[in-house]
Amino acid sequence: MTEPILKHVCQVFYDSHFGTAIRESDNSFSIIESVHVLAITLLVGTISILDLRMLGLVLCEIPVTRIARAVFPFTWAGFGVMFVSGFLLFWAEAAKNYVNPAFRVKVILLLLVGLNPLLFHTSVYRRVTEWEHEHRSPWRARAAALASLTLWSGVIVAGRAIAYF
Repeated sequence: MTEPILKHVCQVFYDSHFGTAIRESDNSFSIIESVHVLAITLLVGTISILDLRMLGLVLCEIPVTRIARAVFPFTWAGFGVMFVSGFLLFWAEAAKNYVNPAFRVKVILLLLVGLNPLLFHTSVYRRVTEWEHEHRSPWRARAAALASLTLWSGVIVAGRAIAYF
């Protein structure tokens, strides 16, 4: 029941004047895609700094909360631009993306990558003051960092694979 509704919504986006304008423009799609890639770079780059710190691989002498405070504004800016540009790219190719297996994998990975920090910030990060000065973070923080790096890598690979399906 849900699938035909989703398919219809995707077709409406695809057939819209705005979606067609993006898709058929000489430059719009390429510019939006470039902005999307740069935003992902900002987002994943800042997240990776914090993840690598929690894994004990970089910046071990700096407290986790200090790094988080420094990168989070950039993380959120990257997320906002990535979300808007990604939605515009989806809008332009919604009907094609609906049946694209790489796009479906990307959406699932995005849901999981969104769940990861939610779980992290409502559990182990609540006690960050107890462990943030340690070179080695608790196993749950390291597991969240490893999951984050893995999931974001998957999102990037799946996103790139969309063009090939």
